[in-house]
Amino acid sequence: MTHMQPLLIELGTEELPVKALPGLAQAFFDGVIAALDKRGVAIERGAAKPLYSPRRLAVLLPGVASEQPEQHSEVLGPYLSIALDADGQPTKALQGFAAKAGVDWTTLEKTSDGKGERFVHRATTPGAATADLLQDVLNDALAAMPIPKPMRWGAHSYGFARPLHWLVALLGDDIVELEALGIRATRMSRGHRFMHEGPVWIARPEEYVEALRAAHVLVDPDERRARVVAEVEAAAKAAGGSARISADNLEQVNCLNEWPVAVACAFERAFLDVPQEALIETMEVNQKFFPVLDTNGKLTEHFIGIANIESKDPNEIRKGYERVIRPRFADAKFFFDEDLKQGLEAMGAGLATVTYQAKLGSVADKVARVAALAETIAAQVGADAAAAKRAAMLAKNDLQSRMVNEFPELQGIAGRYYAQRAGEPDDVALAIDESYRPRFAADDIAASTLGKVLAIAERLDTLAGGFAAGLKPTGNKDPFALRRNALGLARSIIESGFELNLQALLVSANNQLAGKGVQADAHELYDFILDRLRGYFADRGVPAAHFHAVAELKPASLTDVARRVDAIGVFAQLPEAAALAAANKRIGNILKKADIAIPLQEDAALLREPAELALAEAVEAAYAETGPALAHGDYVTVLTRLAHLRTPVDAFFDAVMVNADDPALRANRLALLQRLAQRLGSVAAIEHLSG
Repeated sequence: MTHMQPLLIELGTEELPVKALPGLAQAFFDGVIAALDKRGVAIERGAAKPLYSPRRLAVLLPGVASEQPEQHSEVLGPYLSIALDADGQPTKALQGFAAKAGVDWTTLEKTSDGKGERFVHRATTPGAATADLLQDVLNDALAAMPIPKPMRWGAHSYGFARPLHWLVALLGDDIVELEALGIRATRMSRGHRFMHEGPVWIARPEEYVEALRAAHVLVDPDERRARVVAEVEAAAKAAGGSARISADNLEQVNCLNEWPVAVACAFERAFLDVPQEALIETMEVNQKFFPVLDTNGKLTEHFIGIANIESKDPNEIRKGYERVIRPRFADAKFFFDEDLKQGLEAMGAGLATVTYQAKLGSVADKVARVAALAETIAAQVGADAAAAKRAAMLAKNDLQSRMVNEFPELQGIAGRYYAQRAGEPDDVALAIDESYRPRFAADDIAASTLGKVLAIAERLDTLAGGFAAGLKPTGNKDPFALRRNALGLARSIIESGFELNLQALLVSANNQLAGKGVQADAHELYDFILDRLRGYFADRGVPAAHFHAVAELKPASLTDVARRVDAIGVFAQLPEAAALAAANKRIGNILKKADIAIPLQEDAALLREPAELALAEAVEAAYAETGPALAHGDYVTVLTRLAHLRTPVDAFFDAVMVNADDPALRANRLALLQRLAQRLGSVAAIEHLSG
């Protein structure tokens, strides 16, 4: 009789790759479940999730059926026309089929398909015991794991992410006789490498997590992560500040430790003269430490390290952490001081000798192009054009600094510090830093007006140059990061609310490339940028049909695109929306099929039917009443007013024959529909809403 039992499979290894560990654990967990599902074994997952630590991957399921359900099989045999001879006796074909099935041919059933009647062998067999299936389940799970560079050890032909040292496999209270990578399963796990001697006896799966906790191993990553956060926050508070806990740093620390213990440390205050971003970068990226900030978000001389042990002498660990960070900080201070001696403006002299791209010239050439674009954009948005040009001329100078050479992530940030020390205006210094924003997908755009101007100018040149140089993205290849730059450009324009003619700016960016003998297709580039907005609006819950309705019009301003998308969202909720969308689609099809010249304006003298008279009057009123709102970009008002056209439009199509025999009447009615369609489509191609 089938019953549910808990299942535990643990792979014990040498320390697994930190960044790969969560993915490996998830893949192992998913692989075991998929392999059980494949074999029809029932599972109770409950709150089950991947369990892992640096030295182990584990699957713990609260309930797994003790056996498969009955297995039903159906094998199709020969058609009766070839299975039986004229006397109704079995032919060799039928005899062979029955023999292969291990039955007498007279016991075979019959079935029919489109070709006729044929023999079929149906069988029902008891399901296999789950314990007998688990070896194949484990093999399937291991084979499906994404390990790009497996390690090999000993004289074995197999490999894994790291050498396997032990294997635990329990179904209920019983050990399952499994083998993986040369290791046979037992119920003996291992605890903390230094804080627990001897094996850890796992009596039953449900005791696994607690048994390891008693052996100083937190195998639940969520529990371990919460402990790291709690310990770090407590240590930071004791130091008089708050911890900076970035998600990436926390995850890596979580994957480095089985029993995390916070250690409060400090460094010399003199290092705080260095840009805090450089110090934080060193602490987080190189050492996996947690910086401590004051109430203003400024870095203090305190930081928190995480030890994978409860040391008898924590001071020795603290001194070790402080010792390893001091040389890195000393280097950063040296780089910073030497850069200050040179000065930000002087750094720019070397940019002329640095190639930006073979077809696009040097970095200095790019700087000049961006500066010209920044001046143009600044004038259009009411910013200081001279300040925009100055910021652009300095924005790339820190690429020649020692600090950025050592910490590439500080591009722009270092420039801001050097500009401030050189006495540049605050808005110029800030713009140098903000020109790189958004730096990543979830990052905000530049906060200052000058920063927004510079960010837009920078990306315009990058995109125009990339397309001109033949570096357009193909498939998943995008060496110039043009997709990211296009989205950053679009976001910077839309979220700033700037009314900029993107098409004209792309032409300007192209003009800056004239001296290099290369040109981008401005129309293609505009479409490329517009296409990036599909995902942008989708992430904000905008239906694809709404975006495509606006994109079809190709508005010159991306801010205008956003307003139109918002307006079409309001319109789509109106009861008249679907009918008008369908009507506009119908009108479009009629106009496409027109075989005569259509006048620009209908002739009132040719309006005969009451319905067409009413529609003409309604269209004229709609033009008059929506014109001012359309001119001011008040698209919600426009579409709300156009919704009133539903009744006269429906009446027109019910009562009027558009393609009248009289050519004059036909042309006049087409002219009326053309004017109607032009106004219905003035905000967006609403026919996309018709499905």
